[in-house]
Amino acid sequence: SLHGCLAATGQGQPPRKPTSIHPRAGVRSSVFLPVSGNVYPLGYYSVTIGIGNPPKPFQLDIDTGSDLTWVQCDAPCTGCTLRRDQLYNPSKNNFVDCKDPICLAVNSPNPPQCKNPNEKCCFQVQYADHGSVLGFIVLDTFPLRLVNGTLSKPNLAFGCGHRLQNRGLHPPTPTAGVLGLGKSKASISSQLSSMGVTKNVFGHCLGDNRGFLFFGADFVPKSGMTWTRMLQSSSYKHYSSGPAELLFSGKPTGIKGVNVIFDTGSTYAYLNLKVYETVLNLIRKNLSGKQLHDVKDKALPICWKGTKPFKSVRDARNYFSTFALSFTGSSNVQLQLPPENYLIVTEQGNVCLGILNGAEAGLGTTNVIGDISLQGKLVIYDNENQMIGWANADCNRKFG
Repeated sequence: SLHGCLAATGQGQPPRKPTSIHPRAGVRSSVFLPVSGNVYPLGYYSVTIGIGNPPKPFQLDIDTGSDLTWVQCDAPCTGCTLRRDQLYNPSKNNFVDCKDPICLAVNSPNPPQCKNPNEKCCFQVQYADHGSVLGFIVLDTFPLRLVNGTLSKPNLAFGCGHRLQNRGLHPPTPTAGVLGLGKSKASISSQLSSMGVTKNVFGHCLGDNRGFLFFGADFVPKSGMTWTRMLQSSSYKHYSSGPAELLFSGKPTGIKGVNVIFDTGSTYAYLNLKVYETVLNLIRKNLSGKQLHDVKDKALPICWKGTKPFKSVRDARNYFSTFALSFTGSSNVQLQLPPENYLIVTEQGNVCLGILNGAEAGLGTTNVIGDISLQGKLVIYDNENQMIGWANADCNRKFG
């Protein structure tokens, strides 16, 4: 039901310049952005990006699990969490009209119903945690400093979100919106690529309290990466890798055919019921006879306490073993998940399991690899070659 979005439309708009879907020639470079955030206690990672002329900074939650970038927007806004002067303020000629190809791309596979030619293009995003964002599609400049030294000012399409409902943890309140890094034509990586600014390749490295994000191929290491094919199917608009077998301490667990989605918009990992129960049983069996006891902690459903409070996951890691996803389609390609990629230590000094039951979260049979399992890894999404790659990396080092 988009009538809330359409209620404010209908003013005639000036003729538009062509939008950002059309390819342009040019030397492709790369963009490098510092990331801040953590898995616990914040629960998200963000970048700050300037939008407009002069650019106004917006802190955006980085999300490989959704396509559209959007910011809280003064059009006017209900449910926004930022002060009014921090909102994006669109001018009349920022709005994209309903007939524009970018409107089609954003709303694919459900094309917008354009009742009159001057209608504004609407969008609606529904998240798995039942939050939703409603608004208009706008175009504005994103000034980006390229690594070759030039300043690029691409005109990118994004959402001006002015009705936010029930926004639980997606994004948590301090961020202004979401940086959509998904696979569709509407995502930032696709738009930068179609304009000839960067190749359709991006990567992230999430550290303890910082990290980095890049667009373009300049930061892809020539060696040392483990690569697997992206799953291609119409039902998979997410970054997913083909079926994997679950290993624990290097041994088969009997769980095969696990498809996982790489999603930086999720703090933790979510597994379908059968896989989740197996994982939990293996961990509990592995802990028997060790000095760890179940404890209630508000941070997460399953936690343990030791003989004295833990200061970091490093203190607790010896009680636990490494999981691995072995991708059956690629020969001996493994994503290793050592204890620091599935545990957190809370303010109480307990150690908690950052793997959750996806069925309880309403995810059905989907398996999601979130920030906790992506920490300490350089992860690259090569949309040009349809590959996902990873390597252990120091994501905390400072840049620039």
